[in-house]
Amino acid sequence: MQLGELLKALPDKEILAQAPAGTAVTGIIYSSREVQPEALFVAVAGFHTDGHNFLADAAARGAVALVGKDRAKLTAFKDSPAYNGQAIILVPDERAALTHLAAAFYGYPARQLGIVGITGTKGKTTTSFLTSEVLEGGPYTTGLIGTVDFKVGPRRWANQTRQTTPEAVEIQQLLAEMVREKVDYCVLESSSHGLALRKLLDCAYDVAVFTNITHEHLDFHGTFEQYREDKGILAEALFDAVPKPFLNYPKTIVLNVDDPNAWYFRDRAERAAAKRNYPLRVLTYGIHAPAEVRATDIKSDAKSLEYTAVTPNGSVRLHLNLPGEFNIYNSLAALSVGISQGVPLEDARQALEAVKGVSGRMEKIDEGQPFAVIVDYAHNPDSIKQVLQTVRRITPGRLITVFGSAGERDIAKRPIQGGLAAQLADFAIFTNEDPRLEDENLIIDQIAAGAEELGWQEGRQFLKIADRRAAVEESMRLARPGDTVLLLGKGHEGSIITATGKLPWDERDEARRALHLLGR
Repeated sequence: MQLGELLKALPDKEILAQAPAGTAVTGIIYSSREVQPEALFVAVAGFHTDGHNFLADAAARGAVALVGKDRAKLTAFKDSPAYNGQAIILVPDERAALTHLAAAFYGYPARQLGIVGITGTKGKTTTSFLTSEVLEGGPYTTGLIGTVDFKVGPRRWANQTRQTTPEAVEIQQLLAEMVREKVDYCVLESSSHGLALRKLLDCAYDVAVFTNITHEHLDFHGTFEQYREDKGILAEALFDAVPKPFLNYPKTIVLNVDDPNAWYFRDRAERAAAKRNYPLRVLTYGIHAPAEVRATDIKSDAKSLEYTAVTPNGSVRLHLNLPGEFNIYNSLAALSVGISQGVPLEDARQALEAVKGVSGRMEKIDEGQPFAVIVDYAHNPDSIKQVLQTVRRITPGRLITVFGSAGERDIAKRPIQGGLAAQLADFAIFTNEDPRLEDENLIIDQIAAGAEELGWQEGRQFLKIADRRAAVEESMRLARPGDTVLLLGKGHEGSIITATGKLPWDERDEARRALHLLGR
């Protein structure tokens, strides 16, 4: 693509140095180590390093254009011996510039297929998976960009990035691949980080789904109010692009009315719709408050759910292979998306009932042991509470839980997590979970403090074992017939992030290994 044409994607820029006319760009890169000849390099100021410090490295590797927001560093590079004729572009927001450039480079793919964005503190992954299944149960093909998997039509592979929302270049590249494969809809998990960091600009959303908002990620957002405001970007992003002529349905916001923040998101969407004079459909779902899509006559056990979904298109009885009240909400949200996009109710029912489970979400490990072992991704107070409550009801014996808390993340939630263990479990082992650059033992102490405030004592009701493998083994050793061992926080993830890098880790395999090692 010609550089001059590509730079039209940047509405606010200053050219500090021109490149030769006709300069071609063969890729958009934000890591200097990945620069290839004729690439455009965007210097992103990150949390641990600053891409502006690698301008010379990017130039040496063949970059033909350099984009950044640090005027001093860009100017210093231009005046240095390392400069050899690259275009240098100053922008006010380099993250937004990266997204705009990536979208332009790949031909604005989001404008060529339906985009369903899903955000919330809990349930994003399961809801995204179920939404993809519901749409495919109807007349559509789907792609998926999510925490666990990427999917383009029939092809699916693991998301190894450890990010719910990948970087903008990867998002636009995946969307372009979906367009090439003639996919109808992309289901896009849209995290608060991704929204706040401008990764999701130019995604041309058609449906915005909100699951719920609870205490999480305050290390990044600062306050709950800011967290909610950043989530709400999705409500307004519905109207960043014009309605697509090939879709027969208006822009739609899908809201959980049992969440008290639903009306905040509805108001933001309605204001944005009115400003641009676009039609907006509001679809609500819930269990307790009145809603357009509502679950009634609920029955549940250790393995499944059954309820009647009352919808604008009629009622249907659902039998799901998913436990827990939270999966009622997840399935209602997916059903609502299907309704908004014309999926027949019976087709949606069949699709939901065919789902056997979601990787790392209430996933049972059965190696013939006389007690239950469940792996789940729950890692914030509200999700830990819901999972503990669900498993407590189906456990005839003791509930033993193993979890930690991520380093360099929300510190305030750590004692809350420990307190939840003391309230809802019989025994807990506090261990590490992606300590990153923090002291893993300090994190564990902070979790344990919450349990101790409620009277738990180390050695009696809980243990502190920093080595997660040893913690899993000990939980299996302690378990007796009728107990449940609940391993929380890692779920589907394939690594533990430490100060020295990523260590390979699969919680499911570790549970199986421990069971066999101990002869359980």
